[in-house]
Amino acid sequence: MSIFSKDTIEEEHKKKQADFQEEDVETVLDEEEKIKSKFESKNALRRYFDDAQLLFNLVRDYASGEYRDIPFNIVAAVGAALLYVLSPIDLIPDFIPVIGYLDDAAVIAFCLSLIERDLAAYKVWKNSKS
Repeated sequence: MSIFSKDTIEEEHKKKQADFQEEDVETVLDEEEKIKSKFESKNALRRYFDDAQLLFNLVRDYASGEYRDIPFNIVAAVGAALLYVLSPIDLIPDFIPVIGYLDDAAVIAFCLSLIERDLAAYKVWKNSKS
């Protein structure tokens, strides 16, 4: 039996995404180092570290106005997922040994699948600038 279902993860992410506002973009960027440290230090999140870096780049390029070929709801989905990782109290509180970060990883995985096309377009844009 699963600790939480795909539907529960989707519902939790959508709730956080709906609450995400334009000013929360700056919060994501202000908290970048704290969030990335969780990706680096927690086994459940480590596999998503490169994805997290890409998501932060997307948020940063959106915030600077360099990349606006994306609807705000996609930025909100990304920002909500990243801030979810930072929150110690969520579906499975982070202080619970071993499983405390499984829901965080599930939310990131859900977000990545949700924004797959938009993320692919962003990567093309980002690579064309290099």
